[in-house]
Amino acid sequence: MSNATPIEGIKACVFDAYGTLFDVHSAVGKHRSRLGEKADAVSGQWRTKQLEYTWLRSLMGSYKDFWEVTADALDYALESHGVDDQTLRQDLLQAYLQLDAYPEVHGTLAIMRDAGIPCCILTNGSPDMIAAAVASAKLDEYLEPSLSVASVGVFKPDASVYQLAVDALGVEKNQICFQSSNAWDAAGAAHFGFRVAWINRFGQKPERLPGIPDAEFKDLSALPKFIGAQ
Repeated sequence: MSNATPIEGIKACVFDAYGTLFDVHSAVGKHRSRLGEKADAVSGQWRTKQLEYTWLRSLMGSYKDFWEVTADALDYALESHGVDDQTLRQDLLQAYLQLDAYPEVHGTLAIMRDAGIPCCILTNGSPDMIAAAVASAKLDEYLEPSLSVASVGVFKPDASVYQLAVDALGVEKNQICFQSSNAWDAAGAAHFGFRVAWINRFGQKPERLPGIPDAEFKDLSALPKFIGAQ
């Protein structure tokens, strides 16, 4: 789907944060030497458990701030791989507040800004987490507002989360183009009624879920042309 037909009528773009704008594995990457050969396994399991806990807590009706979920997932990953280092744990959590943006993010968002397309983040992350990540990556000038699931007390892909963007931006759901690298999030957003570009950075296979993305790209650089902003 990398040559997807451009879509019309888009009045705003909404971005998932973690894995889409920000490289979640860059936290462990900053401390790779301290984890040694366990680094990739710890990073992968940290991310997997982080997502699993959001889904399970939503199903259980037991919402917990994403920062706490992130810490719980890290603790699971570290214990699973026999890592008992509280200083390293704290350093990894701090690094999660300063994740690297993917290389094309700044350029893509600049094009959107210059084209007059409002852009915002819609994230599982807590307001403090996402504010720190946006500031660290110097994306402040491109993104307003940042919308967090904290205001509804449930995680994606619950429909009430996607509705936050409709309410904040004041446009119809089919006038919003939503971007996520997470296949399940892209499916959830499409099922809700957004136009969706799945940013398939990791070569995943399509999910067998309701909601089909309009396009699939390897990164965000194709987005401006897709929505007619370039």
